[in-house]
This record gives sequence, structure tokens and C-alpha cells, in this order.
Amino acid sequence: MEEKLEAFAAKCHQILKADSGPSGIEEVRSNLEPLLSDENFVSIYLGPENNEIRKILYEDKELGFCILAHVYKGASNSPPHDHGPSWAIYGQAAGKTEMTEYDKVKGQTDDEMGLASPKKNYILSPGMAVAYNIGDLHSPKRESDTRLIRMEGKNLEGVKRDKYKRV
Repeated sequence: MEEKLEAFAAKCHQILKADSGPSGIEEVRSNLEPLLSDENFVSIYLGPENNEIRKILYEDKELGFCILAHVYKGASNSPPHDHGPSWAIYGQAAGKTEMTEYDKVKGQTDDEMGLASPKKNYILSPGMAVAYNIGDLHSPKRESDTRLIRMEGKNLEGVKRDKYKRV
């Protein structure tokens, strides 16, 4: 693991061990932003040779949080979602992501998707990071290639999450 990633992971561990709530997550988010503008860091983890949609760079053995590299090719538009039992931080390193946040109108049931109403829309540009706490609904839209460092409070691979449709 590269020195800057190792130092960042150690700092995140220290922050989240002391405060795993919204203020701790916000502190982690603010510590991520300088890395998103660090050309050397970005080239190591998100350079042209990395074409993986989801690559775990670090997974904390004690606390469970993950630091991931995401490379998205072309346009995409995700429906409203949360991250189940976890928080998430999206850190934009290259390209732009239009992000929409939602209010939950109705939760998912066994028979139908939940409903979500848009409340806020903004653009994530390189160097910006945004944190979503447990239960926060959001959806990313990408018009072209993007590269992100994203964090999860726990490894969400295979974790079932509720589905929502925009109203």
C-alpha cells in the first residue's frame, strides 16, 4: 500500500474509532478531499491502467470501513438508493457527477419499491467529496467517464439494499 493511502487509512481509523457518527464521517470526508487533488495519488489508484468499476484499496480489519477506487466508463444514471446499514463518501477525482439527494416518501415493501422525492441537486467536480449518512437517499448521474475514491462504513459487496423510484 502506498504511503499516502496508508497514512490516510490510519487517520480514518483514528477518527472513526473516536467518533463513528456523522461528525466523524464528516471529518473523514474533509481529510479525503486533498487526496482527490493529489496528481500522484490519483495516478496510482485511478490512472489509465485502472479500469475496474469497484476495487477495494483498503479494508479496516477492526472497524470494517473500506476505501475503494471506482472507474466508470461512459454515461450512467443510478436510481435513488441508500447504502443499507452503512454510510458512504463519494470523492470525485476525475470527470463530473451530478448528484441528487432525496427525501424518503415511502419505504420499500415486499411487494413494491420505495418512493423518493428529490430535494437537492449539485455537481461533484474533481477535488470534492460528499458524505452520506446511514439512510441518506441519493443518486449519481454521469454524462461521461468518471474516477472516484469512495468509502463505505463497511464492505457493501453483497449487502441487500432497499430500492426506490423517483416521484
